[in-house]
Amino acid sequence: MLSSAPRARGFIHESKPRPEAVRVTDLSRVLQLLREPLSVVSSSLKERQVFILKKVVKQCQHGFLLRDLAVILKIMNVCAERVSDHPEYGRILCDLLQICSLPFLKEKSSDEMKYAAVVTDCVSQMGFLMRIPLPEVRRQICSSVIAFYSRDKHRHSSDGLSPARLDYRALMLERSGVSETLVMSLALTEEQHSVKLCLLQTLQILSRTSEVNCKLMLRAQAAQKICFHMSEGDPSGELLFRSSEILWNLLENGSRQEVTSQLSSSDCIASLRDAFLHLLLKGFRHHERQLRNDLLLLLSLIAEKPGAPLIESGFLKHLTPFLTFPELKSHNPLVRNLKLSFNQEDFEMKKLLLNIMVVLSRDLAALQLFREGRVMLALMLLVKPSPSAVCRWTSRQQEELQLQALSTLSTLAPLMLDEYISCQANTCLLLLDCCLQDDTFSGRGHGFHGSGGGRKAQLRGCMRVLRSVTSVEHEPLQQDLCDQGVIGQLLGVLRWFLGRPEDEDAVALEIQTDCLFLLSVLCEGDVHRKELFGRDGVEVLIQYLSLDAALVFSGLGHNKLLLSTVDCLWSCVVGCFGMEDVFVAGGGVDLLLQLLQRSPRRMLTPLVSALLELCENPQAVTHLLRWSGDRDTSAPQLLLHIWRREEETTGVSRDPHGMITDVKRPIVSRHQDESSSSSSSHDVSAAVRDVSENLRANIYCIFCKLGFEGLLGLSAEDHVTLSVIHRYLDFKVCEVVQELWSEGAPAVPSGEAALKSVLQVSEATAESVRSLQQSILGRRQQEELQEEQRLYSEIRFTHRQRVITAEAWRSYVARTSNYSVLKEFRRLQEERSTSEHDAPSDTETNKPAPVTE
Repeated sequence: MLSSAPRARGFIHESKPRPEAVRVTDLSRVLQLLREPLSVVSSSLKERQVFILKKVVKQCQHGFLLRDLAVILKIMNVCAERVSDHPEYGRILCDLLQICSLPFLKEKSSDEMKYAAVVTDCVSQMGFLMRIPLPEVRRQICSSVIAFYSRDKHRHSSDGLSPARLDYRALMLERSGVSETLVMSLALTEEQHSVKLCLLQTLQILSRTSEVNCKLMLRAQAAQKICFHMSEGDPSGELLFRSSEILWNLLENGSRQEVTSQLSSSDCIASLRDAFLHLLLKGFRHHERQLRNDLLLLLSLIAEKPGAPLIESGFLKHLTPFLTFPELKSHNPLVRNLKLSFNQEDFEMKKLLLNIMVVLSRDLAALQLFREGRVMLALMLLVKPSPSAVCRWTSRQQEELQLQALSTLSTLAPLMLDEYISCQANTCLLLLDCCLQDDTFSGRGHGFHGSGGGRKAQLRGCMRVLRSVTSVEHEPLQQDLCDQGVIGQLLGVLRWFLGRPEDEDAVALEIQTDCLFLLSVLCEGDVHRKELFGRDGVEVLIQYLSLDAALVFSGLGHNKLLLSTVDCLWSCVVGCFGMEDVFVAGGGVDLLLQLLQRSPRRMLTPLVSALLELCENPQAVTHLLRWSGDRDTSAPQLLLHIWRREEETTGVSRDPHGMITDVKRPIVSRHQDESSSSSSSHDVSAAVRDVSENLRANIYCIFCKLGFEGLLGLSAEDHVTLSVIHRYLDFKVCEVVQELWSEGAPAVPSGEAALKSVLQVSEATAESVRSLQQSILGRRQQEELQEEQRLYSEIRFTHRQRVITAEAWRSYVARTSNYSVLKEFRRLQEERSTSEHDAPSDTETNKPAPVTE
């Protein structure tokens, strides 16, 4: 037996007479000694091994050298293998792990990069040592990992060694993947509660700021595994607290989608539900209430994931009684003895409960539970609280709950219309609206008790709810609103905002936009409601149409306000001849044309469409022809300019003078080509769809009302454009025929001949239009040439007059300065007068001259 370990004996007896004197530099020989099998030697070898290991621990108490880590790692593995049979090695292993909590020591600055792989392997092996069933070893591993990852205050050694940097240690730990190993070790700690708490603390620290650690933990299904243990019994509450913190760290630093996906199982939701209910019913301390809210928010995030089994797990059934608490009384045992302190934590929980209603409203089964739990009634009690409810919450809290209840109601009301109507919600909202208007318009404050909050925000919430329910187009509900005078009430809101432009902000603009939208929905297609809209409504619309077009680009929402105004004009005025006459008489057509002249391209289509609808009224056509805008632009000129700009934008083929270049496709745009190439065979014809979506079609219809002849003030360019507009419908027919031809000629010969004849006629029409355009341009060129000649004649005449004037002046100066010149001038005058006196009369000059030989 002694001969089986000659090198070990040589190490013990030949190097030094006593084992206490072994140097750390001989770690390789220590490892060689440890590898001696204990079964073949006496017990004294184990004592020597334990003794020499204690000596190593003592000599390395300030930290391991980076260059010694490889050997230290092997020593730790040997100890780990012998722990089960020889507990003495467990204490040594714990001591070695405790030293590993200290920063590794480097002799040179390059040692960190040189031994990076060894450090990574060492940290990784620390995680694998969790397989050892000893609680003290596992706790020491957790402590060492925490200290290695976060401890940064260490003194330099007296022998010149320096510790590794904190960021280096954190990087090595991330590369080691120890966080993933620790997550997988959770299954080994089922019977060791204290070890599980240490392990959760370690995972909490590792996931606090590191995205890499969170990713590794999620790869090991950390969220699911941790959630399984949340509802386990723990009097201290530390288990639930640390588990919740880890889940939030994973949400913040990891993949939110991956976390919610792992938690979207019935078991996880049931565990979270039990933990939440336990804290809600039995948690009274401040941190327990905060943890309760964190769990509720976590469940809300899970509910946002489609397919989460919140109903199947029974969570929503247990949660429904709390949704209506304390607004409604209930005999449910869960809430019978529930007491709220109405503090900040309870206030946050109430807001989270309102939020989870919105999230769950996408599920029809959840809506059924909401109906059974009378959620709509509870929301209405929050919107218009009773005096006792106001006393429970502070004024600020009550106002914020009211705003969130209105927001929740705007989502749930369209989905639960029967419950909405049965609660007389319209009456409640309109009464609240009246109260808000009175307080806001009279300036009596902005809160429930005259201070704080914002009445505009509450008014906006009411408008959002009314907008959401009217958008469903439920006629009994709309009729109920009209019977209660909502049209006049909405007009009152609009008039108040028009009188206070200094209060205009994004909230005010949204309220006005919603009011106009509500009026549009209520009055569309109903002449009686348009008459209720009346002259007052028309005057309000005219004031909104006076909006400066430059505000459209302000970014506050004036563009939406303008579009809503045009839509309201379309729904509340057009179609009722009395309202149309009032609108036209008030200068509404002029305002539309002014907006049309100054608005951006995207605003042109609704404005032109509104003008087209008004052109059914003869008075509107008269105003349209009489209008004169900037630079004396007439309405036809403006429409022709918009047509040309639209053709240029959409890529219609034209030459520099605006003439047709392709007689086969005279008005086809680039967008129409793209649409026809991407559409399938069963889709609507691209040519027909272009008519419904194209601004040019509306302009053509307006000119059909104005007429194509006798339009004054048009230039040659305008006439060239007008010739194309005149034949717009013929060209569209040609496009439809071409599409039919491209899909395949008809099987009947007569049909093919008909298509060919239509194509020929269409091409001939395009040729005639192009000839007309050429003649128009030729006349313009001739007129320009005549104008140029006339201008040159005027210039020559002016030049001759200037020459004559200069000659007369020079003659005058010469006569006044030289007497001889004056005498000569007088002599010439006398001769001229004499010759004129001797000249024959007109009768004599007309006699025939005598014939001379």
